[in-house]
Amino acid sequence: MVSLTADMSPLHPDRNLALELVRATEAASIRAVPFIGRGDKEAADGAAVDAMRAFFSTVNFDGTIVIGEGEKDNAPMLYNGERVGSGRGPQCDVAVDPIDGTSLTAAGRQNALSVIAVSDQGSMLDASSVFYMDKLVTGPAGVGVVDIRLPIGENIRLLAKALGKPVDEIVVSVLNRPRHEQLIADIREAGAGTRLMSDGDVAGGINAARHNARTDMCVGIGGSPEGIVTACAIKALGGHIQGVLAPRTDDEREKGRDAGLQVDGEVYEADGLVKGKNTIFVATGVTDGQLVQGVRREGDFLYTESVVLRGASGTLRRISSEHLTSKWL
Repeated sequence: MVSLTADMSPLHPDRNLALELVRATEAASIRAVPFIGRGDKEAADGAAVDAMRAFFSTVNFDGTIVIGEGEKDNAPMLYNGERVGSGRGPQCDVAVDPIDGTSLTAAGRQNALSVIAVSDQGSMLDASSVFYMDKLVTGPAGVGVVDIRLPIGENIRLLAKALGKPVDEIVVSVLNRPRHEQLIADIREAGAGTRLMSDGDVAGGINAARHNARTDMCVGIGGSPEGIVTACAIKALGGHIQGVLAPRTDDEREKGRDAGLQVDGEVYEADGLVKGKNTIFVATGVTDGQLVQGVRREGDFLYTESVVLRGASGTLRRISSEHLTSKWL
């Protein structure tokens, strides 16, 4: 018989770790506040990185960053391979994005988040050598129904049938990029509506998988790190996610091959992105969005809203916190 507390073994990420990590995303979000709408995304990101890293040192776990600020950010901190945490406690793979949506933050637009995802050591795909991934995300209704190898119109019709609603009520989230012009046209040709995102790939995927969300599917090419992070959340939501790495050049394709990645159109299923169900996803709003509200300042207090998703228990928790402004800004 499997113990109900099996997932709380000290060898694995547990519920206490999930709640501890919220402090790090809260810190990153709050430190980004002075830069919201100021047009300087590098400054916003730098402040969030500093705050998240400082709080990591207070958390009892032995984490290795598999997905960090990364090569394309030339990051001096929270880089791929960096060890984080106190060094005591569960050994974990860690993915961080101190601000998912730095451009959104700089412009004062919605859906910027501070994000951390954690899984068992060795379970998270390191796709850092290939920056982009084509993704398909839905809620539980899409499991065993849709497939990224099918035309988008067929996937829309299949999902509509599984959800028991007409095609013209299906809403699909897509990043608003020139590379998606044909994809957007195909979605509309199939009879579905689109919700075009300027940024915020992670929030788009999670919103598509949530119960009673305003979107039904999230598709298109976005960051491969964001795909891994999203997969950690989808495990808790019971949704569907597939990814296909999308190298931009032959050189990048070769780098991917050298790293042991599948870069020739092969499909990564959910367990190929993150093995098992022992995942944690934590996000705090920087600016307001569908998933969480952004940081709000009212006189002497700052208010944050966060979500915590645990794959082991299949739970989504919302955490609202009140902070003294004088301690932060």
